[in-house]
Amino acid sequence: MVPVKSFMIPREKFVTVARDTDARTAARVMRDHGIGSLFITNDREIIGILTDTDMMRRVVAAGADATKTTVEQIMSAPIVTIEETKTLLDANDLMAQSHLRHLGVTHEGQLVGVISVRDLVVFLTNLPRK
Repeated sequence: MVPVKSFMIPREKFVTVARDTDARTAARVMRDHGIGSLFITNDREIIGILTDTDMMRRVVAAGADATKTTVEQIMSAPIVTIEETKTLLDANDLMAQSHLRHLGVTHEGQLVGVISVRDLVVFLTNLPRK
């Protein structure tokens, strides 16, 4: 089976925002980049992930003021991870069990990438059909 690292988005391509960024600005960054998640930083350290689902549940549905709510208040942390040598099937199983759409990918415990449900769908749709 295919290892997670062959389909992950590498850390160098992460879109990040500082922890004190307001939710409205974060939503605009996601929109402008055409992405569904951002990584939240404290200086250069990644401290969490913010997804479009987090925005819907913790800002919109909660009636929070998006200009006064920081991403640190609504991010998911710690980031659930999978080792880069695990298979895409392992990633799929972990996402299903944890009810997540994004997994951090690690190499010897260090965050090196991310894989999403969308990445799994791309892989599956490109499999040869019988």
